[in-house]
Amino acid sequence: MTSNQLLAHLPATERRRLLAQGLQVPMQSGEQLATQDQPAAALIFPLAGFVSLVTPLDAHPLLQVGMVGCEGVLGAQLLLGVPTSPVTASVQQGGMAWRVPAAALRRQLDASPALRRLLTRYLVVQLRDAATAAACLHFHPLQARLARWLLMGQDRAGGEGFAITQQHLAPLLGVRRVGVTVAAGRLQRAALIRYHRGWITVTDRPGLEAAACSCYAQGTANYQLGMKFPPFEAEGAPTH
Repeated sequence: MTSNQLLAHLPATERRRLLAQGLQVPMQSGEQLATQDQPAAALIFPLAGFVSLVTPLDAHPLLQVGMVGCEGVLGAQLLLGVPTSPVTASVQQGGMAWRVPAAALRRQLDASPALRRLLTRYLVVQLRDAATAAACLHFHPLQARLARWLLMGQDRAGGEGFAITQQHLAPLLGVRRVGVTVAAGRLQRAALIRYHRGWITVTDRPGLEAAACSCYAQGTANYQLGMKFPPFEAEGAPTH
């Protein structure tokens, strides 16, 4: 099972103390782990699988503004004493996670300076990613944004492919389904991906990276610079 990078970079004593307060739980595909403006009950450290961070706007479908897998954590705003979630978090691909209740986190923070430092840095990384996502949505063409999304998904899925339908992917990217169909078709004809019955396989990783917008490389660099530790290399864990 893939490790969580934040947990892996805690000193062993602090990590054991934190995990003793939590529980390993499954994440089911489609499960909603947090709701925007509602209290967040826990820190959730994904171990395998990944989560889409989405936000509503008027009557429009939920738009993705971020993604969290084994490189990060849900609920980092609890560090600031903010009990409500700034986004809605929905499991994109099922897996496992370590869940630490909010009350337990409050007890641990004073005794765990490394945890406080990691959560602070991760919050800054998320702020930068959100700013990048807003600019990306406005300036970059759909095909490049789709390539970036697929790379981010593959990073967190920990394999060559993962399940996603074009119908589900379209609102996450803020477009109509026909747009995703056309863009995915072009990537498939270029032999960068293979799409069959809701399963996408990345067949040419370097080619897909070349097709993606610059935001993918920028996000990777942002994570490494912001977290101040080298990329975690266990079981294909992402660097962004």
